[in-house]
Amino acid sequence: MKFLKVIFAALAVVLCASSAQAALPSVKLKDLKGKTVDMAQLDNGGKPMIISFFASWCKPCKRELNAISELYPDWVDETGVKLVAISCDKAQDAAKVKSYVDSEGWEYEILLDPNSDFMRAMGIQQIPHLLIIDGTGKIVESRSGYTDGSEGHIIKKLREISKGNASKAPAKKKVPAKKK
Repeated sequence: MKFLKVIFAALAVVLCASSAQAALPSVKLKDLKGKTVDMAQLDNGGKPMIISFFASWCKPCKRELNAISELYPDWVDETGVKLVAISCDKAQDAAKVKSYVDSEGWEYEILLDPNSDFMRAMGIQQIPHLLIIDGTGKIVESRSGYTDGSEGHIIKKLREISKGNASKAPAKKKVPAKKK
């Protein structure tokens, strides 16, 4: 009986690990200007990405994205991260989403998922929900909910990913300084 428990536990670990590495499904969303974006093609040039699912009526979602907004320019400078915030507001509320985003001054790419097609394809059932994606497009973390101060964990994870990407990148040539 213990042997079966060990086998099932090992299988569960493998399945969880493989689901954490899944690529994004091909679901088409629109940005606030009406441009179509295929989520499977989402890319940040080998640098990490964050995908945050939110709604304009969700207070924890807004707290999370506002807290990240204060730190985001520094995160971009340090890690090259790109944040894509995906609204699951209904289609008739798209104007509310744009108005709220503009009022907060978010510098994120905002996409609309009015029928929750992408959320469903990702198996996400509650918001806020945040995905951290490495430079190869693999999901390395998926978490629901927001706790004040969790930005510290996010930047720590981004730094780990960035270090991993830096070690895989070709070495930069040093250019000798010009003599005056």
